[in-house]
Formats: sequence, structure tokens, C-alpha cells
Amino acid sequence: MKGVNVKKIIIIPAYNEEENIEKTVRSIQKEAQAFDYVIINDCSIDRTREICEREGFNIVNLPINLGIGGAVQTGYRYAYEQGYDVAVQVDGDGQHNPEFLNIMAEYLMGHELDMVIGSRFIEKKGFQSSRSRRVGIKFFSVLIKILTGKRITDPTSGLRMVGRRVMDIFAKDYPRDYPEPESVVAVLRRNLKVEEIPVVMSERSGGVSSISLGKSVYYMVKVTFAILIERIRKY
Repeated sequence: MKGVNVKKIIIIPAYNEEENIEKTVRSIQKEAQAFDYVIINDCSIDRTREICEREGFNIVNLPINLGIGGAVQTGYRYAYEQGYDVAVQVDGDGQHNPEFLNIMAEYLMGHELDMVIGSRFIEKKGFQSSRSRRVGIKFFSVLIKILTGKRITDPTSGLRMVGRRVMDIFAKDYPRDYPEPESVVAVLRRNLKVEEIPVVMSERSGGVSSISLGKSVYYMVKVTFAILIERIRKY
């Protein structure tokens, strides 16, 4: 992957993001002009689809709600089939800053990596998530280090950029619920090259997070088992 002919796309999974989606796309159009984008509308029941169609945004409307994993996998499949060389997930809630995307792309290609993760915890700037979630993030970081030998400081970061090898993997097989830590393990288990770079994230500016306090214990248990199963899978 070299030069100006590299095709890059931003995948924006969106479920009930009427308060954020237009601001997210406008920010991308301003800060990441070298990237195309596609919004994967996960059967939102608010005005997300209406706003996107009114503004002429590039959108794929799912007929049923697939959850975050299914929406992101749809985006990777779209990117792979359309011949993109680089794909990056940017959440539709405004937390991911598009000004870091060009830096991530340069780092991915310059270091011939398969995945670059934008980490909040390298320089510890910007929104650092809630205290309880930071405990969970630290737990998954330690677990991934034990199982793969690789330290990932921000394993729950949704801001991940990949090349075509990982795009192909994710287009065919992607975890369904809370997929970030499990999918990182899947990439590392294939001996592909993953690195992190520091980014600054913002707090959600509107809407409601899909991970409520009541789901936190379920999240921890389910993802832990999923990571352990991923560790012993054969490819």
C-alpha cells in the first residue's frame, strides 16, 4: 500500500444517532477529505435514516437490527467488495476525532501494518471513559497480553484502521456483541501486525450508549469467554 492511489474508506455504524450523525459526517468531510465513507444504519428507529437521506449521505440501510458487530461487518464487507485498500471504523456518536485518520493511515502504510488502533491511554489526553469502564479496559488489556504476548492499552477502542487482509477476515467473520477485544485477539492470533498510536477522543455529545451499567457484568463475562475461545481456535 503506497502512494496517492490508495483507496480509503470510513465505516460509520449508526443506531439511533439522530443527534450526532450529521455532525460526525460533516467533521469527516472537513478533516478527512482523502477518505470515502459509508454509514451502516442498523435499523434505527429514530430520524437517523431520514437525516442521512435528506443530506445525501452515503448510507446502507439494514432491514433488521444486527447489533454493532453485524453493522460493522456489513461495513467491512462493503469496503472489501468495493476494492478499498484501507478501512477504518468511526463511531456515529461523535467520540472519534477524524483529524487523526490521516495520521493513522500514514502510520499503517508507513510501517506496513495490518491494524492500527487509536488509543486514549498512551498520552492520556481527552475523554478517558468512566472509572468502571477503565477497570474493564485494564482487565482486557492484561488478558490479551497474557494470551497473545502483545500489550494493547485500549482494547475496547472502536477507532481501528485495517488493511485488506484484515478487511477480508472481518468481512467473513466478525464478533457480534462488544466485538473490539475479541476481534483484536483474532488478528493477533493470525500473527498479523497490530500497533497503537495516541489519539484524543471526546465524550458522547448526545444520545445513549449501547452499553448500560446493567450490561457491564454481562459484557465482562461474555467477552472474556469469547477471547478465551478465540485463543484456542484453529485457522
